[in-house]
Amino acid sequence: MEKKRYFPNLNGIRCIAALLVVFHHLEQAKHALGIANIYEFPIIQHAGRLGVGLFFVLSGFLITYLLLEERGRFGNVDAKKFYLRRVFRIWPIYFLMIGLSFFVFPHIDILDYPGVEEKLTVNLSERLTLLLLVLPNFAFVLYDLPYWCAQMWSIGVEEQFYYLWPWLIKYPKRRLPIILFFLALTAGMLYLGLEMVDPSDEARSEMISTFLGQFRIQTMALGGFCAWLVYKGKTGILDVVFRKDVQIVAYMMLLALFFSGVHFYGFLEVYALFFGFFILNVSCNPNTIISLQNPVMDHLGKVSYGLYLYHVVVIVLIVNLLNMYAPEWKGIGYQVTLYVLTFICSVLVSSLSYSYFEKPLLAFKDRRFGR
Repeated sequence: MEKKRYFPNLNGIRCIAALLVVFHHLEQAKHALGIANIYEFPIIQHAGRLGVGLFFVLSGFLITYLLLEERGRFGNVDAKKFYLRRVFRIWPIYFLMIGLSFFVFPHIDILDYPGVEEKLTVNLSERLTLLLLVLPNFAFVLYDLPYWCAQMWSIGVEEQFYYLWPWLIKYPKRRLPIILFFLALTAGMLYLGLEMVDPSDEARSEMISTFLGQFRIQTMALGGFCAWLVYKGKTGILDVVFRKDVQIVAYMMLLALFFSGVHFYGFLEVYALFFGFFILNVSCNPNTIISLQNPVMDHLGKVSYGLYLYHVVVIVLIVNLLNMYAPEWKGIGYQVTLYVLTFICSVLVSSLSYSYFEKPLLAFKDRRFGR
């Protein structure tokens, strides 16, 4: 039986994505709390969405390749084992953060954040029901979420991708009815949610727009297409993608687009194309001009899921501690200290979570449900 393929640099990609999100949320929190910030710059506002977008394309790439590989090795896809592997990877700290955000953090004064009280009292049962059903993107759009766990909307989008994707790989000849059923089910759930909330016409349009803006199945599908190119050995396309001059031009265009901060219709899909190009090169091209293989990025990539979920609470904690013990402190020293403490503490919490909570569960799921 063929040995499973190993892709280098994936942890480096996760590291970049996580740091973009942390950077965005730190400036966002400073903006909301009236601390000197650079959140108004378009590049800062886009950083979080682009970090999540990079996660989405990478997820689509890796999950698709693993499913194609499984079907190639065993002749089928074991959907039950696939879902159990995902459950043991995603749900433990997802539900931990829900429990902490609704039942622990509200009682800790040093974690207070403006506006959370309303989100913990109004429509509480509806919020919790959607979160417990692992539909945080629906909860975010329909009712909003406490700031400590608002970033979990993207977990819902990932989970819905997982609900769809294995069946497309398992039953390739039935793709159209599977996709139509998935879209109809998603639209029906959103419609029911909107009927329950019964917002004004303007608010309804805004909710639908937000939901569609976050529902980035197409960018994950693009990652899946990149995986298909690699799995099927489409050298005609890959040889062009892997050329050094093409890499140089593509990365220069990506940097120019990123630092310009330009926003246009479909800009996330355009970035997804660059992200797919980037992932293909750093993970599959022996002549890649960029390598992310180093111990720091590797570690940050390993703990990136925890880093993504925990960092918002750490930001709130550090800001409130500095306000409490150094209320008059401002300037560059304050900003540097805030960034350094946020980064160090976020990595520390994420590393402890990975070593003592996530890693044992990962070992169990690989041993019990791996193929």
